[in-house]
Amino acid sequence: MAEQWRSRNLLDRMHIDAPLLVALLAVCLIGLVVLYSASNRSIDVVLRQAIHFGIGLGVMLTIAQISPERLMRWAPLVYAGGVALLIAVMLVGTGRGAHRWLELGGFRFQPSEIMKLAVPLLVASYLRDRSLPPTATEALLGALIIAVPALLIAEQPDLGTALLVASSGMFVLFLAGLPWRMIGAVLALGVAIAPIAWRFMHDYQKQRVITLLDPAADPLGTGYHTIQGMIAVGSGGLYGKGWLNGTQSHLEFLPERATDFIFAVYCEEFGFVGVVVLLSAYALVIIRCLRIAFVSQHVFGRLLAASLTLTFFVYVFVNMGMVSGQLPVVGVPLPLISYGGTAVVTLFAGFGMVMSIQTHRKFIANI
Repeated sequence: MAEQWRSRNLLDRMHIDAPLLVALLAVCLIGLVVLYSASNRSIDVVLRQAIHFGIGLGVMLTIAQISPERLMRWAPLVYAGGVALLIAVMLVGTGRGAHRWLELGGFRFQPSEIMKLAVPLLVASYLRDRSLPPTATEALLGALIIAVPALLIAEQPDLGTALLVASSGMFVLFLAGLPWRMIGAVLALGVAIAPIAWRFMHDYQKQRVITLLDPAADPLGTGYHTIQGMIAVGSGGLYGKGWLNGTQSHLEFLPERATDFIFAVYCEEFGFVGVVVLLSAYALVIIRCLRIAFVSQHVFGRLLAASLTLTFFVYVFVNMGMVSGQLPVVGVPLPLISYGGTAVVTLFAGFGMVMSIQTHRKFIANI
């Protein structure tokens, strides 16, 4: 008993939430296993992703040492820095077609990823000392905080990421108790301006929506990604074809198989049973984070932890929906499964904030 107390006390002093850490490591392990197959058994790709995970874990544990009070104070600086980087992307950004990246001394990163954390961080900080639900004025100011980076990201153009950044901030307003009449008004406004927004969308963005409705209309062009993804998902059956035995990926039919469409590789090789295992691992992460939000002793912690958790859920939902042909192809990676560096580190940074909220509580709840 004393040994268990000492072990838990050590984890508390290190600001580590063991259940969340174990759940995250389980997802990462699944990611490395499927990535080895998706990358045509490339050890180099797996090692690079393992390095990304290691950096991400280091960032997570570092941020977990920062108290929520400091996170609140730093929120405006993080937000302002992120907006400045987005403006820099407009001026000197790089990329194929869309300018979404910055290169500094050989290091390449995507500033829009930072805003996935900075936006909910600042909105939660803004609402922390105010009586909830927010007034119309407070909601409008919160919406302005959300709109600035979302519009800058949409200008890159990267509409998918812009919508995800906007949703991360809107989750904070929703969780703060935004009245349903305001939510209804926003939805009505969105429906009203949809035809106008359609006119300003790029041709490839319009084509993605059209392809969702009828991917077979151009099976070798715009509908190719969706069709091949659906074939891979459906061919997995109950138990899958077995690890390293997926035909869609290994015969080069499936595009972007190590990044955006890695879920299709997973479905083909591990089938329905494997998907249940992956969803269970994701569920453990989400449930633990929501539990941390529920027991948080201050408004800032509840709003931030819950909004980051819902945003993580949206990433999973959008990627799986995209690969299975239920949502447009928007280039959203599957969290901690798809190959990538910036996205992985950003996700772990968000979980570091959640750990900080849990481990800096004055009274440890009996969870």
